[in-house]
Amino acid sequence: MNKQQLGIYLSCAVFLGISQPFTASAAGKNKIETDYVAGAVLTKSQEKIVLDLAAQRGIKKVAKISTYYLLPSDARGIQIQSTEQIEGRKVTSQILSISYKKWWHPNEGPRKDDLRTGEFWAGKPTTRKETILKVGKKEYRVRTIQGLTLEEAEKLLQRLLEPNYTVEPAVRQENFEQISWDKPMSFRRQGENYSVSFPHIARGAGFFDLQIKLSDDELIIHQMFQAIP
Repeated sequence: MNKQQLGIYLSCAVFLGISQPFTASAAGKNKIETDYVAGAVLTKSQEKIVLDLAAQRGIKKVAKISTYYLLPSDARGIQIQSTEQIEGRKVTSQILSISYKKWWHPNEGPRKDDLRTGEFWAGKPTTRKETILKVGKKEYRVRTIQGLTLEEAEKLLQRLLEPNYTVEPAVRQENFEQISWDKPMSFRRQGENYSVSFPHIARGAGFFDLQIKLSDDELIIHQMFQAIP
């Protein structure tokens, strides 16, 4: 994958709400959660550096430090997430991406306006906006809902989770076993056509976009697209 393709994929990941490929680790009460992948574990002194960069970028209250691979390359990145602000069903947080010279792409360094401390640098934070969907007693966070109401998205998700749908012959059945159903990313409607996106169960392996139509209250999946990094 070249730089342009990587940029396109990462932009799509952010827009559609793809979670980066994190490996979870425990966090104590009132402590910052750390979520590091193998081969990208920050030391305590390095954590202080990235927290200082976050503070300089306006993130005073940090909830989580994560690392991830930029597949299919060996490059690794660092992500800082602020504490969340929740208002009803709306959730917002600040996200800061940080690069570390030894983990980043060779021959690539900080840009003109990046803040730099030693071998770490960061651009400006972005705002992550999510919407809480409720199905049964569980809550799901989604980045994008377009063209349909919150209630319509919840009903659609419920039917996909039950499952209560029909799959047309052209759709590969084995792909359904690779979908991370508990992490819906986006819900969209254009006319009578719906699309719902879910990540692959394997970290950093892309996502699936289900093309759906409703006929006499029957939910039909007639196409499935797979985005692979």
